[in-house]
Amino acid sequence: MPSPDQQPPDPSVKQHFTGRGSSLRIKNRFEKIELETTFDQLEADDIQLIEKIATEYFDDDANSIVSENQSPDIDFRFSLNPYRGCAHGCSYCYARPTHEYLGLNAGIDFESKIFVKRQAASLFRKWLGRKKWGDQVEPVMLSGVTDCYQPCEREFRLTRKCLKVALEHRQPMRITTKNSLVTRDLDLLKKMAALNLIVVTISIGTLDQNLVRIMEPRSSSPRARLDAIQQLASAGVPVKVLVAPIIPGLNDAQIPSILNTVAEHGASRAGYVMLRLPLSVEPVFIDWLDSHMPDAKEKILGRVRSLRGGKLYNSDFSQRMQGTGIWADQIKALFQLNLRTAGLKSGTPQLDCRQFCAPEVTNGQGRLF
Repeated sequence: MPSPDQQPPDPSVKQHFTGRGSSLRIKNRFEKIELETTFDQLEADDIQLIEKIATEYFDDDANSIVSENQSPDIDFRFSLNPYRGCAHGCSYCYARPTHEYLGLNAGIDFESKIFVKRQAASLFRKWLGRKKWGDQVEPVMLSGVTDCYQPCEREFRLTRKCLKVALEHRQPMRITTKNSLVTRDLDLLKKMAALNLIVVTISIGTLDQNLVRIMEPRSSSPRARLDAIQQLASAGVPVKVLVAPIIPGLNDAQIPSILNTVAEHGASRAGYVMLRLPLSVEPVFIDWLDSHMPDAKEKILGRVRSLRGGKLYNSDFSQRMQGTGIWADQIKALFQLNLRTAGLKSGTPQLDCRQFCAPEVTNGQGRLF
């Protein structure tokens, strides 16, 4: 038990985890039993950990690495994700509910318990060796769910290993990230760009470092992302910027400055995605507003509802990326006007799928079918 001079926090006072996007341990929608720890059960050392939680890494023994997307509003069909969970800790991340399939929560667990697919490169090579892939080659998205350049990539280097496989077999790739670590692999990306096998998308939702610090606490600063755009573009790597998520009432007014600035740093294309709050993302984001934007909370949520037909989320494929209604129309018009003004194009450049050279994956009797 705590000593008299080290009293446990008042249970009525909300606790925050330093450097995290969420302090919630949301009940897993698939679990029937929930374990709660009360303050009188905590040891003194545990109480100290309330303010700071270390990131844990677990081996993921998945036997496949590429997933196929069936959503008609997403412009890629196949994605490769070396990690499950993401330490960036973005409060709005639409991928948070995926941790619930692992028996964990979409709040603090998602950003502090990361699953590592150590065999990612070999699984990717095996996947490319299927006969039917040689007949239907198309770009594969690196990320798509969680960021492939999140902080642990510095140690595990799984994204780099997968890029080496892609370059070796001339497999076209797309990358989406908000981490400037992508420039570490500039040697590979430059070679792929020369063969028209790569496009890198950098996600930037704000140029305000103070907002990034609380909304995307372990991601790269806006300055670092702009530097990454400049380095990539200077090396001949095509760069697209995704202004995402646009949160009406919070960062929508920054659209003109973001587009002009990324164009000045060498980006050639841009797109945007509206805030999405599916399933357990909603309570995480609302809790974040309570903690960091209490005065703006009702304005922001009111405008989000105006985009979603009175709800906080609408899963309709025709609406979920950009929303509907007057605010959605105004944001779309603002984006398109400033896209043209900045000299940027929309869409994603086409990559060359004709160069693909299949790996020789065998099972002792020849090529796998």
